[in-house]
Amino acid sequence: MPESDILVSARGLTKRFGDFTAVDGIDFQLRRGEAFGFLGPNGAGKSSTMRMLGCVSPPSSGELTILGLDPVADGSVIRARLGVVPQEDTLDVELTVRENLLIYGRYFGLPRQLIKERTARLLDFVQLSDRASDQVEPLSGGLKRRLTIARSLINEPDILLLDEPTTGLDPQARHVVWDRLFRLKRRGVTLILTTHYMDEAEQLCDRLVVMDHGKIAAEGSPRELIDAYSTREVLELRFDPSSHEQAAEKLAAVPAERMEVLADRILLYIPNGDGALASVHDLGLDPLTSLVRRSTLEDVFLRLTGRRLDD
Repeated sequence: MPESDILVSARGLTKRFGDFTAVDGIDFQLRRGEAFGFLGPNGAGKSSTMRMLGCVSPPSSGELTILGLDPVADGSVIRARLGVVPQEDTLDVELTVRENLLIYGRYFGLPRQLIKERTARLLDFVQLSDRASDQVEPLSGGLKRRLTIARSLINEPDILLLDEPTTGLDPQARHVVWDRLFRLKRRGVTLILTTHYMDEAEQLCDRLVVMDHGKIAAEGSPRELIDAYSTREVLELRFDPSSHEQAAEKLAAVPAERMEVLADRILLYIPNGDGALASVHDLGLDPLTSLVRRSTLEDVFLRLTGRRLDD
């Protein structure tokens, strides 16, 4: 791969806070035009990694280059070429939707007419043109998130950083944000995002790393990770709490690649879910509910770490 196609390169990247190591010697590379994700639960080191990529937190050790530059020595130059969507919206709620973009554009020293043109185009892109004159304060969380994304694009960045882009949004608002991000990716915008939503990672990421306790547990495309660490199907069984443990003991007789006993349900990893369910009934077990589904990235994370993504 040409060196110019590597936008971010990290080797042994580490971030410490006193005696606590938040990011523990990770290696990864980001290619131009791809959507790259950091997947993991809260506390895995995702946000600390994003702060280093955003040039607002220097690495404690290791090597990091962004756009061919050193984030410590060339931080201001790199930041001018980044778009950032932080975990918490930092909009000026006393201004209008349009004014938030107009003022933000001035931070980059852009000409007023250019800012005005980009503002109109970006508000149309995030479907907020009809709310341009509205104050930000009363807007819903989903609308504020779309405005934050529009604002992050005012400088036409080389890389867009998105830290938990849809946390706290209802399902409909999440899907609207996903659609806008997917369109950006189709336009060739390079995305880096953190998330603990497995479906978000599957929808948006070309490649991702699974993080746990500051380390990278696995790397690949969503499909590659599922193929490598899970089975084609999963059978989810729920039993009455009083018989949960006894059911788990009996289920050891079902031919499965592995079994996970969670607090609220039991998961059997198998190639054929319907066949496994028949075996469950043959054992005389009668689950309260049963579900055969395809494997997901949450199953991958459970396999790698012993925890669910939302733990």
